[in-house]
Amino acid sequence: MPLKGTKFNHYSTELKLKAVKQYEDGYGSYVTISQEFGLRSSTQLKNWVKKYRNGELFDDQRGKSSSYHPFNGRPKTKFDSIEEERDYLKAQVEYLKKCYPNILEEG
Repeated sequence: MPLKGTKFNHYSTELKLKAVKQYEDGYGSYVTISQEFGLRSSTQLKNWVKKYRNGELFDDQRGKSSSYHPFNGRPKTKFDSIEEERDYLKAQVEYLKKCYPNILEEG
């Protein structure tokens, strides 16, 4: 976990692609290209090269979960009213019905 007050650098997709292309074309090592582009660490370039080789995008994923699930985390255990708890449980049931439509099929 980063220290409080750590400043993070954000790089454009163009810069990332340019650095990766230089590495792929053999114009230097991870360290020399990282220094040329002013990256804090050569590990960052290694990660970009790995993404490039795997055909992944350089999109910024900060704050985005790849597997969003509305009921992630600790379930709510205290409700202000019985109606609120009922509505919460109904929402859970509806969500599960959408995720697993075949589970309730009668055979």
